[in-house]
Amino acid sequence: MWSVLNKIFDLAPPLLIGVAVDIVVEREGSWLATVGFVSITSQLFVLSGLTFLIWAFESLFEYFHKLGWRNLAQDLQHELRLDAYGKVQEMQLAYFEDRSTGGLMSVLNDDVNQLERFLDIGANELLQVSTTVLTIGAVFFWIAPEIAWMSMLPMPFILWGSIAYQKKLAPRYRDVREEVGLLNGDLAGNLGGIATIKAFTAEAREVERIEERSDAYRQANARAIRLSSAFSPLIRMVILVGFTATLAFGGWMAANDELAVGSYSVMVFLTQRLLWPLTRLGETFDLYQRAMSSTQRILDLLDLKPTIRPGAQPVTDELARADLQLDGLSFRYASSGDVLRDLNLVFPSGQTTALVGSTGSGKTTVIKLLLRFYDPSAGTVRLGAHDLNELDLASYRSHIGLVSQDMFLFHGSVRENIAYGRPDATDAQIAEAARIAEASEFIEALPQGYDTIVGERGQKLSGGQRQRLSIARAVLRDPQILILDEATSAVDNETEAAIQRSLERISVGRTTIVIAHRLSTIRNAHQIHVLEDGEVVESGTHDELTAQGGLYAALWRVQTGARGAQSR
Repeated sequence: MWSVLNKIFDLAPPLLIGVAVDIVVEREGSWLATVGFVSITSQLFVLSGLTFLIWAFESLFEYFHKLGWRNLAQDLQHELRLDAYGKVQEMQLAYFEDRSTGGLMSVLNDDVNQLERFLDIGANELLQVSTTVLTIGAVFFWIAPEIAWMSMLPMPFILWGSIAYQKKLAPRYRDVREEVGLLNGDLAGNLGGIATIKAFTAEAREVERIEERSDAYRQANARAIRLSSAFSPLIRMVILVGFTATLAFGGWMAANDELAVGSYSVMVFLTQRLLWPLTRLGETFDLYQRAMSSTQRILDLLDLKPTIRPGAQPVTDELARADLQLDGLSFRYASSGDVLRDLNLVFPSGQTTALVGSTGSGKTTVIKLLLRFYDPSAGTVRLGAHDLNELDLASYRSHIGLVSQDMFLFHGSVRENIAYGRPDATDAQIAEAARIAEASEFIEALPQGYDTIVGERGQKLSGGQRQRLSIARAVLRDPQILILDEATSAVDNETEAAIQRSLERISVGRTTIVIAHRLSTIRNAHQIHVLEDGEVVESGTHDELTAQGGLYAALWRVQTGARGAQSR
Protein backbone atom coordinates (compact mmCIF):
# COMPACT_ATOMS: atom_id res chain seq x y z
CA MET A 1 0.00 0.00 0.00
CA TRP A 2 2.74 2.46 0.98
CA SER A 3 4.60 1.75 -2.28
CA VAL A 4 1.48 2.47 -4.35
CA LEU A 5 0.68 5.69 -2.47
CA ASN A 6 4.31 6.80 -2.69
CA LYS A 7 4.33 6.33 -6.46
CA ILE A 8 0.97 8.06 -6.95
CA PHE A 9 2.21 11.12 -5.06
CA ASP A 10 5.56 10.86 -6.84
CA LEU A 11 3.74 11.14 -10.18
CA ALA A 12 1.75 14.19 -9.06
CA PRO A 13 4.41 16.94 -9.70
CA PRO A 14 4.04 16.71 -13.54
CA LEU A 15 0.30 17.34 -13.01
CA LEU A 16 1.18 20.39 -10.91
CA ILE A 17 3.43 21.61 -13.74
CA GLY A 18 0.50 21.23 -16.12
CA VAL A 19 -1.71 23.21 -13.72
CA ALA A 20 0.97 25.93 -13.48
CA VAL A 21 1.19 26.19 -17.27
CA ASP A 22 -2.59 26.26 -17.42
CA ILE A 23 -2.68 29.16 -14.90
CA VAL A 24 -0.10 31.19 -16.82
CA VAL A 25 -1.67 30.56 -20.24
CA GLU A 26 -5.39 30.55 -19.42
CA ARG A 27 -5.27 32.87 -16.36
CA GLU A 28 -8.90 33.42 -15.20
CA GLY A 29 -10.00 30.66 -17.57
CA SER A 30 -7.79 28.02 -16.03
CA TRP A 31 -8.99 24.75 -14.53
CA LEU A 32 -8.52 26.09 -10.96
CA ALA A 33 -10.74 29.03 -11.85
CA THR A 34 -13.54 26.62 -12.71
CA VAL A 35 -13.44 25.20 -9.19
CA GLY A 36 -13.73 28.59 -7.46
CA PHE A 37 -10.23 30.14 -7.41
CA VAL A 38 -10.66 32.94 -9.91
CA SER A 39 -7.75 35.31 -9.17
CA ILE A 40 -4.22 34.47 -10.25
CA THR A 41 -2.97 35.04 -6.70
CA SER A 42 -5.42 32.57 -5.15
CA GLN A 43 -4.61 30.01 -7.85
CA LEU A 44 -0.88 30.28 -7.16
CA PHE A 45 -1.45 29.98 -3.39
CA VAL A 46 -3.54 26.84 -3.92
CA LEU A 47 -0.90 25.45 -6.29
CA SER A 48 1.84 26.13 -3.72
CA GLY A 49 -0.17 24.46 -0.96
CA LEU A 50 -0.85 21.42 -3.11
CA THR A 51 2.84 21.21 -4.01
CA PHE A 52 3.86 21.25 -0.35
CA LEU A 53 1.30 18.60 0.62
CA ILE A 54 2.13 16.33 -2.29
CA TRP A 55 5.88 16.44 -1.63
CA ALA A 56 5.32 15.93 2.11
CA PHE A 57 3.05 12.92 1.60
CA GLU A 58 5.36 11.49 -1.07
CA SER A 59 8.29 11.68 1.37
CA LEU A 60 6.23 10.22 4.22
CA PHE A 61 5.02 7.28 2.14
CA GLU A 62 8.55 6.68 0.85
CA TYR A 63 9.71 6.31 4.46
CA PHE A 64 6.88 3.90 5.23
CA HIS A 65 7.41 1.74 2.14
CA LYS A 66 11.17 1.51 2.64
CA LEU A 67 10.65 0.64 6.28
CA GLY A 68 8.07 -2.00 5.39
CA TRP A 69 9.96 -3.65 2.52
CA ARG A 70 13.30 -3.69 4.32
CA ASN A 71 11.82 -5.12 7.51
CA LEU A 72 9.95 -7.72 5.44
CA ALA A 73 13.19 -8.61 3.61
CA GLN A 74 15.12 -8.91 6.88
CA ASP A 75 12.39 -10.95 8.59
CA LEU A 76 12.04 -13.32 5.64
CA GLN A 77 15.82 -13.63 5.33
CA HIS A 78 16.05 -14.46 9.04
CA GLU A 79 13.22 -17.03 8.97
CA LEU A 80 14.39 -18.64 5.75
CA ARG A 81 17.97 -18.97 6.98
CA LEU A 82 16.77 -20.54 10.23
CA ASP A 83 14.49 -22.96 8.35
CA ALA A 84 17.28 -23.92 5.96
CA TYR A 85 19.81 -24.33 8.76
CA GLY A 86 17.31 -26.32 10.81
CA LYS A 87 16.79 -28.63 7.83
CA VAL A 88 20.56 -29.06 7.43
CA GLN A 89 20.86 -30.04 11.10
CA GLU A 90 18.15 -32.70 10.62
CA MET A 91 20.09 -34.42 7.86
CA GLN A 92 21.99 -37.63 8.46
CA LEU A 93 25.77 -37.64 8.72
CA ALA A 94 26.13 -39.20 5.26
CA TYR A 95 24.58 -36.07 3.74
CA PHE A 96 27.50 -33.93 4.95
CA GLU A 97 30.10 -36.42 3.81
CA ASP A 98 28.89 -35.98 0.22
CA ARG A 99 28.86 -32.15 0.30
CA SER A 100 31.33 -29.39 0.99
CA THR A 101 30.90 -26.96 3.86
CA GLY A 102 31.42 -24.05 1.47
CA GLY A 103 28.63 -25.28 -0.82
CA LEU A 104 26.17 -25.40 2.08
CA MET A 105 27.35 -21.99 3.26
CA SER A 106 26.64 -20.66 -0.23
CA VAL A 107 22.99 -21.72 0.12
CA LEU A 108 22.57 -20.61 3.74
CA ASN A 109 24.23 -17.24 3.20
CA ASP A 110 24.60 -16.13 -0.43
CA ASP A 111 21.34 -17.56 -1.75
CA VAL A 112 19.31 -16.26 1.19
CA ASN A 113 20.93 -12.85 0.70
CA GLN A 114 19.97 -12.83 -3.00
CA LEU A 115 16.32 -13.18 -2.03
CA GLU A 116 16.70 -10.44 0.56
CA ARG A 117 18.15 -8.08 -2.09
CA PHE A 118 15.20 -8.66 -4.41
CA LEU A 119 12.65 -8.00 -1.67
CA ASP A 120 14.55 -4.94 -0.52
CA ILE A 121 14.79 -3.40 -4.02
CA GLY A 122 13.22 -5.39 -6.84
CA ALA A 123 9.79 -6.22 -5.42
CA ASN A 124 9.09 -2.57 -4.61
CA GLU A 125 10.38 -1.57 -8.06
CA LEU A 126 7.97 -3.97 -9.82
CA LEU A 127 5.05 -2.70 -7.76
CA GLN A 128 5.92 0.92 -8.44
CA VAL A 129 6.41 0.36 -12.17
CA SER A 130 2.98 -1.29 -12.32
CA THR A 131 1.50 1.66 -10.43
CA THR A 132 3.28 4.06 -12.80
CA VAL A 133 1.88 2.37 -15.92
CA LEU A 134 -1.67 2.23 -14.56
CA THR A 135 -1.66 5.79 -13.16
CA ILE A 136 -0.10 7.43 -16.23
CA GLY A 137 -2.32 5.37 -18.52
CA ALA A 138 -5.39 6.58 -16.65
CA VAL A 139 -4.19 10.20 -16.80
CA PHE A 140 -3.47 9.93 -20.54
CA PHE A 141 -6.90 8.47 -21.27
CA TRP A 142 -8.47 11.22 -19.16
CA ILE A 143 -6.52 14.03 -20.89
CA ALA A 144 -6.50 12.79 -24.48
CA PRO A 145 -8.12 9.37 -25.05
CA GLU A 146 -7.62 9.68 -28.81
CA ILE A 147 -3.81 9.43 -28.41
CA ALA A 148 -3.54 7.52 -25.11
CA TRP A 149 -3.54 4.19 -26.94
CA MET A 150 -0.17 5.14 -28.44
CA SER A 151 1.39 5.30 -24.97
CA MET A 152 0.03 1.86 -24.13
CA LEU A 153 1.07 0.27 -27.43
CA PRO A 154 4.57 -0.86 -26.24
CA MET A 155 3.22 -2.61 -23.11
CA PRO A 156 2.39 -6.04 -24.67
CA PHE A 157 5.83 -6.15 -26.30
CA ILE A 158 7.49 -5.25 -23.00
CA LEU A 159 5.63 -8.02 -21.15
CA TRP A 160 6.37 -10.56 -23.87
CA GLY A 161 10.04 -9.57 -23.92
CA SER A 162 10.27 -9.77 -20.12
CA ILE A 163 8.86 -13.30 -20.04
CA ALA A 164 11.12 -14.42 -22.90
CA TYR A 165 14.17 -12.99 -21.18
CA GLN A 166 13.30 -14.68 -17.88
CA LYS A 167 13.16 -18.06 -19.57
CA LYS A 168 16.55 -17.51 -21.19
CA LEU A 169 18.15 -16.08 -18.05
CA ALA A 170 16.95 -18.78 -15.64
CA PRO A 171 19.42 -21.55 -16.66
CA ARG A 172 22.30 -19.07 -16.83
CA TYR A 173 21.73 -17.89 -13.27
CA ARG A 174 21.37 -21.48 -12.09
CA ASP A 175 24.86 -22.06 -13.50
CA VAL A 176 26.06 -18.94 -11.64
CA ARG A 177 24.70 -20.22 -8.31
CA GLU A 178 26.26 -23.66 -8.88
CA GLU A 179 29.64 -22.14 -9.66
CA VAL A 180 29.62 -19.85 -6.64
CA GLY A 181 28.78 -22.87 -4.46
CA LEU A 182 31.80 -24.75 -5.82
CA LEU A 183 34.02 -21.70 -5.37
CA ASN A 184 32.89 -21.24 -1.76
CA GLY A 185 33.53 -24.93 -1.14
CA ASP A 186 37.12 -24.68 -2.37
CA LEU A 187 37.75 -21.49 -0.40
CA ALA A 188 36.36 -22.97 2.82
CA GLY A 189 38.42 -26.13 2.35
CA ASN A 190 41.62 -24.21 1.71
CA LEU A 191 41.14 -21.92 4.71
CA GLY A 192 40.49 -24.96 6.90
CA GLY A 193 43.64 -26.64 5.58
CA ILE A 194 45.90 -23.58 5.48
CA ALA A 195 48.52 -25.25 7.69
CA THR A 196 48.76 -28.21 5.31
CA ILE A 197 49.03 -25.89 2.29
CA LYS A 198 51.91 -24.04 3.93
CA ALA A 199 53.61 -27.22 5.12
CA PHE A 200 53.66 -28.62 1.58
CA THR A 201 54.50 -25.23 0.00
CA ALA A 202 51.41 -25.54 -2.18
CA GLU A 203 50.45 -21.86 -2.06
CA ALA A 204 51.08 -21.18 -5.76
CA ARG A 205 49.28 -24.35 -6.82
CA GLU A 206 46.27 -23.53 -4.70
CA VAL A 207 46.15 -19.96 -6.06
CA GLU A 208 46.04 -21.46 -9.57
CA ARG A 209 43.26 -23.85 -8.58
CA ILE A 210 41.18 -21.07 -6.99
CA GLU A 211 41.89 -18.92 -10.05
CA GLU A 212 40.41 -21.63 -12.30
CA ARG A 213 37.35 -21.97 -10.09
CA SER A 214 36.89 -18.22 -9.81
CA ASP A 215 37.28 -17.86 -13.59
CA ALA A 216 34.54 -20.46 -14.11
CA TYR A 217 32.30 -18.39 -11.84
CA ARG A 218 33.24 -15.23 -13.73
CA GLN A 219 32.49 -16.85 -17.09
CA ALA A 220 29.10 -18.08 -15.86
CA ASN A 221 28.32 -14.55 -14.71
CA ALA A 222 29.53 -13.14 -18.03
CA ARG A 223 27.13 -15.38 -19.97
CA ALA A 224 24.24 -14.13 -17.84
CA ILE A 225 25.40 -10.51 -18.04
CA ARG A 226 25.62 -10.56 -21.84
CA LEU A 227 21.96 -11.50 -22.05
CA SER A 228 20.62 -9.37 -19.19
CA SER A 229 22.49 -6.25 -20.38
CA ALA A 230 20.66 -6.29 -23.71
CA PHE A 231 17.25 -6.09 -22.06
CA SER A 232 17.15 -2.39 -21.15
CA PRO A 233 18.35 -1.05 -24.56
CA LEU A 234 15.82 -3.19 -26.43
CA ILE A 235 12.99 -2.16 -24.11
CA ARG A 236 14.03 1.49 -24.44
CA MET A 237 13.76 1.34 -28.23
CA VAL A 238 10.30 -0.25 -28.05
CA ILE A 239 9.13 2.45 -25.61
CA LEU A 240 10.75 5.21 -27.67
CA VAL A 241 8.79 4.30 -30.80
CA GLY A 242 5.45 4.46 -29.00
CA PHE A 243 6.10 7.64 -27.09
CA THR A 244 7.68 9.50 -29.98
CA ALA A 245 4.43 8.98 -31.83
CA THR A 246 2.49 10.07 -28.73
CA LEU A 247 4.50 13.26 -28.28
CA ALA A 248 4.45 14.16 -31.99
CA PHE A 249 0.72 13.61 -32.38
CA GLY A 250 0.00 15.32 -29.05
CA GLY A 251 2.10 18.32 -30.11
CA TRP A 252 0.23 18.51 -33.42
CA MET A 253 -3.10 18.51 -31.51
CA ALA A 254 -1.89 21.25 -29.13
CA ALA A 255 -0.68 23.38 -32.04
CA ASN A 256 -4.13 23.07 -33.63
CA ASP A 257 -5.92 23.96 -30.36
CA GLU A 258 -7.36 20.44 -30.12
CA LEU A 259 -5.45 19.83 -26.87
CA ALA A 260 -4.81 22.30 -24.04
CA VAL A 261 -1.21 23.45 -23.63
CA GLY A 262 -1.30 22.49 -19.93
CA SER A 263 -2.54 19.00 -20.80
CA TYR A 264 0.18 18.61 -23.40
CA SER A 265 2.78 19.73 -20.80
CA VAL A 266 1.51 17.01 -18.44
CA MET A 267 1.90 14.43 -21.20
CA VAL A 268 5.45 15.57 -21.98
CA PHE A 269 6.60 15.28 -18.39
CA LEU A 270 4.70 12.06 -17.65
CA THR A 271 6.25 10.52 -20.74
CA GLN A 272 9.65 10.81 -19.10
CA ARG A 273 8.31 9.54 -15.78
CA LEU A 274 7.04 6.42 -17.56
CA LEU A 275 10.04 5.93 -19.85
CA TRP A 276 12.82 5.69 -17.29
CA PRO A 277 11.14 3.29 -14.80
CA LEU A 278 10.39 0.94 -17.68
CA THR A 279 14.00 0.98 -18.84
CA ARG A 280 15.02 -0.02 -15.30
CA LEU A 281 12.98 -3.18 -15.67
CA GLY A 282 16.13 -4.89 -16.95
CA GLU A 283 17.88 -4.41 -13.62
CA THR A 284 14.74 -5.41 -11.74
CA PHE A 285 14.29 -8.61 -13.73
CA ASP A 286 17.98 -9.33 -13.28
CA LEU A 287 17.50 -9.14 -9.50
CA TYR A 288 14.36 -11.23 -9.82
CA GLN A 289 16.02 -13.99 -11.83
CA ARG A 290 19.00 -14.14 -9.48
CA ALA A 291 16.59 -14.36 -6.56
CA MET A 292 14.55 -17.12 -8.24
CA SER A 293 17.67 -19.18 -8.94
CA SER A 294 18.71 -18.80 -5.31
CA THR A 295 15.19 -19.52 -4.07
CA GLN A 296 15.11 -22.76 -6.04
CA ARG A 297 18.32 -23.91 -4.35
CA ILE A 298 16.88 -23.01 -0.94
CA LEU A 299 13.62 -24.83 -1.69
CA ASP A 300 15.55 -27.87 -2.90
CA LEU A 301 17.31 -27.89 0.46
CA LEU A 302 14.06 -27.48 2.40
CA ASP A 303 12.50 -30.36 0.42
CA LEU A 304 15.17 -32.82 1.56
CA LYS A 305 13.98 -35.68 3.73
CA PRO A 306 16.41 -37.10 6.30
CA THR A 307 16.82 -40.86 6.03
CA ILE A 308 17.28 -41.21 9.78
CA ARG A 309 13.98 -40.46 11.46
CA PRO A 310 13.60 -40.30 15.27
CA GLY A 311 11.27 -42.67 17.06
CA ALA A 312 8.65 -41.72 19.62
CA GLN A 313 9.93 -43.57 22.70
CA PRO A 314 11.59 -41.18 25.18
CA VAL A 315 14.72 -42.47 26.91
CA THR A 316 14.53 -42.29 30.68
CA ASP A 317 17.52 -42.53 33.03
CA GLU A 318 16.44 -46.10 33.82
CA LEU A 319 16.29 -47.12 30.15
CA ALA A 320 19.65 -45.43 29.48
CA ARG A 321 21.22 -47.78 32.03
CA ALA A 322 20.16 -50.86 30.01
CA ASP A 323 22.59 -52.96 27.96
CA LEU A 324 23.52 -51.86 24.46
CA GLN A 325 23.47 -54.69 21.93
CA LEU A 326 24.42 -55.26 18.30
CA ASP A 327 22.39 -58.13 16.80
CA GLY A 328 23.52 -59.51 13.44
CA LEU A 329 24.82 -56.09 12.50
CA SER A 330 26.17 -55.41 9.03
CA PHE A 331 27.03 -52.05 7.53
CA ARG A 332 28.48 -50.57 4.37
CA TYR A 333 29.11 -46.98 3.32
CA ALA A 334 27.70 -45.89 -0.02
CA SER A 335 31.17 -45.60 -1.53
CA SER A 336 32.72 -48.78 -0.08
CA GLY A 337 32.17 -52.46 0.57
CA ASP A 338 31.08 -54.05 3.82
CA VAL A 339 32.70 -52.42 6.84
CA LEU A 340 30.95 -54.60 9.45
CA ARG A 341 29.65 -58.13 8.89
CA ASP A 342 27.12 -59.98 11.06
CA LEU A 343 28.39 -58.41 14.27
CA ASN A 344 26.96 -59.58 17.60
CA LEU A 345 28.16 -57.62 20.61
CA VAL A 346 26.88 -56.69 24.04
CA PHE A 347 27.97 -53.59 25.97
CA PRO A 348 26.80 -54.43 29.51
CA SER A 349 25.33 -51.67 31.64
CA GLY A 350 27.70 -50.26 34.21
CA GLN A 351 30.75 -51.96 32.70
CA THR A 352 33.65 -50.85 30.51
CA THR A 353 33.90 -52.52 27.12
CA ALA A 354 36.83 -51.86 24.81
CA LEU A 355 37.17 -52.22 21.05
CA VAL A 356 40.62 -52.62 19.54
CA GLY A 357 41.93 -53.50 16.12
CA SER A 358 43.89 -52.23 13.19
CA THR A 359 42.95 -49.08 11.24
CA GLY A 360 39.89 -49.73 9.07
CA SER A 361 38.67 -52.67 11.14
CA GLY A 362 35.33 -50.92 11.85
CA LYS A 363 35.77 -49.63 15.41
CA THR A 364 34.71 -46.03 14.79
CA THR A 365 31.85 -47.22 12.57
CA VAL A 366 30.48 -49.15 15.56
CA ILE A 367 30.48 -45.88 17.54
CA LYS A 368 28.65 -44.06 14.73
CA LEU A 369 25.98 -46.77 14.72
CA LEU A 370 25.64 -46.65 18.51
CA LEU A 371 25.07 -42.87 18.24
CA ARG A 372 22.71 -43.58 15.33
CA PHE A 373 24.61 -41.30 12.99
CA TYR A 374 23.90 -44.12 10.53
CA ASP A 375 21.40 -46.97 10.40
CA PRO A 376 22.76 -50.49 9.85
CA SER A 377 22.49 -52.14 6.45
CA ALA A 378 21.26 -55.27 8.23
CA GLY A 379 20.63 -56.27 11.83
CA THR A 380 19.71 -54.01 14.74
CA VAL A 381 21.19 -51.86 17.48
CA ARG A 382 19.26 -52.15 20.75
CA LEU A 383 19.11 -50.34 24.05
CA GLY A 384 17.58 -52.87 26.38
CA ALA A 385 14.53 -54.28 24.58
CA HIS A 386 14.20 -51.28 22.24
CA ASP A 387 15.54 -50.93 18.70
CA LEU A 388 17.25 -47.54 18.37
CA ASN A 389 14.78 -46.77 15.56
CA GLU A 390 12.02 -46.70 18.20
CA LEU A 391 13.77 -44.16 20.43
CA ASP A 392 13.54 -40.39 20.37
CA LEU A 393 16.96 -39.41 19.07
CA ALA A 394 17.44 -36.21 21.07
CA SER A 395 16.37 -37.98 24.25
CA TYR A 396 18.68 -40.94 23.56
CA ARG A 397 21.73 -38.86 22.70
CA SER A 398 21.22 -36.63 25.75
CA HIS A 399 22.31 -39.62 27.85
CA ILE A 400 25.57 -40.05 25.91
CA GLY A 401 28.91 -38.37 26.52
CA LEU A 402 31.28 -38.58 23.54
CA VAL A 403 34.99 -37.90 23.46
CA SER A 404 36.03 -38.27 19.84
CA GLN A 405 39.46 -38.57 18.28
CA ASP A 406 38.32 -35.66 16.07
CA MET A 407 38.44 -33.06 18.82
CA PHE A 408 36.19 -30.20 17.77
CA LEU A 409 36.15 -27.02 19.81
CA PHE A 410 33.99 -24.02 18.97
CA HIS A 411 35.31 -20.49 18.64
CA GLY A 412 34.62 -19.24 22.15
CA SER A 413 36.00 -19.37 25.67
CA VAL A 414 37.33 -22.42 27.49
CA ARG A 415 34.35 -22.15 29.83
CA GLU A 416 31.83 -22.18 26.96
CA ASN A 417 33.45 -25.20 25.33
CA ILE A 418 33.48 -27.28 28.51
CA ALA A 419 29.84 -26.33 29.22
CA TYR A 420 28.70 -26.98 25.62
CA GLY A 421 26.72 -30.11 26.54
CA ARG A 422 25.39 -28.57 29.76
CA PRO A 423 25.09 -24.80 29.32
CA ASP A 424 23.42 -24.33 32.74
CA ALA A 425 26.44 -25.68 34.62
CA THR A 426 27.91 -23.54 37.40
CA ASP A 427 31.52 -22.34 37.44
CA ALA A 428 32.24 -24.80 40.25
CA GLN A 429 30.91 -27.72 38.21
CA ILE A 430 32.94 -26.62 35.17
CA ALA A 431 36.09 -26.36 37.29
CA GLU A 432 35.47 -29.83 38.79
CA ALA A 433 35.03 -31.35 35.31
CA ALA A 434 38.30 -29.72 34.24
CA ARG A 435 40.05 -31.11 37.32
CA ILE A 436 38.83 -34.65 36.60
CA ALA A 437 40.04 -34.32 32.99
CA GLU A 438 43.47 -33.15 34.23
CA ALA A 439 42.86 -29.84 32.44
CA SER A 440 42.58 -27.36 35.30
CA GLU A 441 46.34 -26.77 35.60
CA PHE A 442 46.89 -25.66 32.02
CA ILE A 443 43.58 -23.71 31.95
CA GLU A 444 44.56 -21.65 34.98
CA ALA A 445 47.91 -20.89 33.32
CA LEU A 446 46.18 -19.39 30.26
CA PRO A 447 46.12 -15.54 29.99
CA GLN A 448 42.42 -15.24 30.88
CA GLY A 449 41.98 -18.64 32.48
CA TYR A 450 38.53 -20.08 31.77
CA ASP A 451 37.64 -16.94 29.76
CA THR A 452 40.48 -17.48 27.26
CA ILE A 453 39.27 -17.67 23.66
CA VAL A 454 40.41 -20.95 22.10
CA GLY A 455 40.12 -19.83 18.45
CA GLU A 456 38.37 -21.54 15.57
CA ARG A 457 38.44 -25.34 16.13
CA GLY A 458 40.58 -24.65 19.21
CA GLN A 459 43.62 -23.73 17.11
CA LYS A 460 45.21 -21.72 19.95
CA LEU A 461 45.58 -24.90 22.03
CA SER A 462 47.75 -27.95 21.61
CA GLY A 463 46.27 -31.30 20.61
CA GLY A 464 46.57 -32.62 24.16
CA GLN A 465 44.90 -29.52 25.60
CA ARG A 466 42.03 -29.80 23.14
CA GLN A 467 41.59 -33.45 24.03
CA ARG A 468 41.44 -32.73 27.75
CA LEU A 469 38.80 -30.05 27.16
CA SER A 470 36.78 -32.62 25.18
CA ILE A 471 37.03 -35.03 28.10
CA ALA A 472 35.98 -32.28 30.53
CA ARG A 473 32.98 -31.55 28.29
CA ALA A 474 31.89 -35.21 28.45
CA VAL A 475 32.54 -35.44 32.20
CA LEU A 476 30.42 -32.36 32.90
CA ARG A 477 27.47 -33.84 31.05
CA ASP A 478 27.42 -36.73 33.58
CA PRO A 479 26.02 -39.22 31.05
CA GLN A 480 24.77 -42.77 31.62
CA ILE A 481 26.67 -43.89 28.50
CA LEU A 482 30.27 -42.74 28.04
CA ILE A 483 31.96 -43.25 24.64
CA LEU A 484 35.70 -42.67 24.37
CA ASP A 485 37.05 -42.82 20.81
CA GLU A 486 40.84 -42.57 21.16
CA ALA A 487 40.31 -40.19 24.10
CA THR A 488 44.01 -40.10 25.04
CA SER A 489 45.58 -40.24 21.57
CA ALA A 490 47.00 -36.70 21.73
CA VAL A 491 48.44 -36.63 25.24
CA ASP A 492 51.80 -37.63 26.66
CA ASN A 493 52.32 -40.72 28.80
CA GLU A 494 52.17 -38.83 32.09
CA THR A 495 48.91 -37.05 31.19
CA GLU A 496 47.53 -40.30 29.80
CA ALA A 497 48.10 -42.00 33.13
CA ALA A 498 46.43 -39.14 34.99
CA ILE A 499 43.45 -39.10 32.61
CA GLN A 500 43.19 -42.88 32.85
CA ARG A 501 42.88 -42.65 36.61
CA SER A 502 40.14 -40.04 36.20
CA LEU A 503 38.27 -42.07 33.60
CA GLU A 504 38.38 -45.14 35.81
CA ARG A 505 36.70 -43.12 38.54
CA ILE A 506 34.00 -41.54 36.36
CA SER A 507 33.23 -44.76 34.47
CA VAL A 508 32.03 -46.50 37.62
CA GLY A 509 28.32 -47.27 37.26
CA ARG A 510 28.23 -46.13 33.62
CA THR A 511 28.09 -48.03 30.38
CA THR A 512 31.54 -47.14 29.05
CA ILE A 513 32.70 -47.95 25.53
CA VAL A 514 36.35 -47.35 24.73
CA ILE A 515 38.21 -47.41 21.41
CA ALA A 516 41.95 -47.36 21.86
CA HIS A 517 45.14 -47.98 19.96
CA ARG A 518 47.11 -47.63 23.18
CA LEU A 519 46.27 -50.94 24.83
CA SER A 520 47.54 -49.70 28.20
CA THR A 521 44.45 -47.49 28.44
CA ILE A 522 42.03 -50.46 28.28
CA ARG A 523 43.84 -53.21 30.16
CA ASN A 524 41.39 -52.86 33.08
CA ALA A 525 38.26 -53.06 30.88
CA HIS A 526 35.70 -55.68 31.85
CA GLN A 527 35.65 -56.98 28.30
CA ILE A 528 37.84 -56.37 25.24
CA HIS A 529 36.75 -57.20 21.68
CA VAL A 530 39.30 -57.38 18.89
CA LEU A 531 37.95 -56.41 15.44
CA GLU A 532 39.50 -57.33 12.13
CA ASP A 533 37.89 -56.70 8.72
CA GLY A 534 34.56 -55.89 10.35
CA GLU A 535 34.34 -59.03 12.46
CA VAL A 536 35.11 -59.92 16.08
CA VAL A 537 38.09 -62.26 16.05
CA GLU A 538 38.88 -62.31 19.80
CA SER A 539 37.08 -61.44 23.03
CA GLY A 540 38.05 -61.52 26.68
CA THR A 541 39.80 -59.61 29.44
CA HIS A 542 43.30 -58.28 29.02
CA ASP A 543 44.85 -61.23 30.87
CA GLU A 544 42.78 -63.76 28.92
CA LEU A 545 43.68 -62.25 25.56
CA THR A 546 47.39 -61.98 26.27
CA ALA A 547 47.36 -65.60 27.40
CA GLN A 548 45.71 -66.70 24.15
CA GLY A 549 48.70 -65.54 22.14
CA GLY A 550 46.54 -64.21 19.30
CA LEU A 551 46.23 -60.83 17.58
CA TYR A 552 45.72 -58.88 20.82
CA ALA A 553 48.77 -60.51 22.40
CA ALA A 554 50.84 -59.63 19.33
CA LEU A 555 49.72 -55.99 19.52
CA TRP A 556 50.50 -55.91 23.23
CA ARG A 557 54.00 -57.25 22.65
CA VAL A 558 54.65 -54.66 19.95
CA GLN A 559 53.51 -51.77 22.14
CA THR A 560 55.27 -52.84 25.31
CA GLY A 561 58.40 -53.66 23.34
CA ALA A 562 58.30 -50.21 21.76
CA ARG A 563 58.03 -48.63 25.15
CA GLY A 564 60.94 -50.72 26.40
CA ALA A 565 63.06 -49.58 23.48
CA GLN A 566 62.22 -45.93 24.17
CA SER A 567 63.08 -46.24 27.86
CA ARG A 568 66.49 -47.64 26.96
